[in-house]
Amino acid sequence: MASPSASTAPPSTKVQGPPQAPSLPAPTRSAGLTMRQLAGQRIIYSYPGLTPPASLLRIIRAGEAAGVIFFGENIAGTAQISSVIAQLRRAQAQSPVHVPLLLMADQEGGLIRRLPGAPARSEKQIGQSADPVAAAAAAGTGAGRTLAAVGMNVNLAPVLDVYSIAGNFIDQYQRSYSANPGSVAPLGRAFIAAQQRTGVAATAKHFPGLGWAATAQNTDTGPVTLSQSLARLRGTDEFPYSAAVAIGVDLVMVSWATYPALDPNRPAGLSPTVVGQELRGRIGFTGVTITDALEAGALARYGSTGQRAVAAAAAGMDLLLCSARDVSQGEAATTALVNAQAGGQLDATGFTAATDRIAALRAHLH
Repeated sequence: MASPSASTAPPSTKVQGPPQAPSLPAPTRSAGLTMRQLAGQRIIYSYPGLTPPASLLRIIRAGEAAGVIFFGENIAGTAQISSVIAQLRRAQAQSPVHVPLLLMADQEGGLIRRLPGAPARSEKQIGQSADPVAAAAAAGTGAGRTLAAVGMNVNLAPVLDVYSIAGNFIDQYQRSYSANPGSVAPLGRAFIAAQQRTGVAATAKHFPGLGWAATAQNTDTGPVTLSQSLARLRGTDEFPYSAAVAIGVDLVMVSWATYPALDPNRPAGLSPTVVGQELRGRIGFTGVTITDALEAGALARYGSTGQRAVAAAAAGMDLLLCSARDVSQGEAATTALVNAQAGGQLDATGFTAATDRIAALRAHLH
């Protein structure tokens, strides 16, 4: 999370990940759920330490959570986190929501791994290898198997940002395949397709791209404005995302940077222009959108957790990532969505569409 022009266009052939379950009608997904349960279908929770608190288990049993994100502090080893995930799954089985929880981590490879094991190579190392496409596919398979082995079903990877200058924000931790979008796109495709074949959903991030960010421009810690031209943004930064969408990537994470070429007034994840017009409209993404960390410093001027949650939902973000390792953060976001729905601040049709997309994703995972 925050963390050159292309020579070829993304292919039009769509290669799906895991087979999708037949689409269920919306009433089947939401029938009998309370407004709080419906709001909870959009919240990803986090917690401190090695043991999920009783409050999180209660929320899951109540059908008021979409999933959980895990960090290094939650993981002492594969046996321990497998036991925790089994506990969370048992709680979900008691809930009125009959689809699996989204259980996720950042398993990018190289320096950014929450679990020991594959992928050992960073994206930059893959991009510089003798056979980058094969290496990216192997990394995707490895990441999927690593996560699936402990019961996780979503990877917040791959990073598809195209770094602009060596050593900048994305490149300093080797999180970018290349400075060339024509290289990033096929490697991202290979990782995504291979990982999704393991049954683990992939997440392309951080749309529309953090490759232009300087070394110290970190949206986790403060506001970031990336002022590249619209031509650079679309021709370079967004290019790999178009390729990922074309092969059926399950999720796209939208960044908290502000891109004046698209919307000078709001961070991307709070911008209906970026989410609705650019990602869904121009690029054609129909899957699940997920925010970066809702507690990020880039959102300091956007009020409380609840205010940020409502603004992101209003912009078209489906899943809200409450990753402060504090269960009350997710509860505050849920309450705000309930109140915004009741007060007419959030469009009911859009809210239903978001929960339906999330339910469809959960239904085809394990």
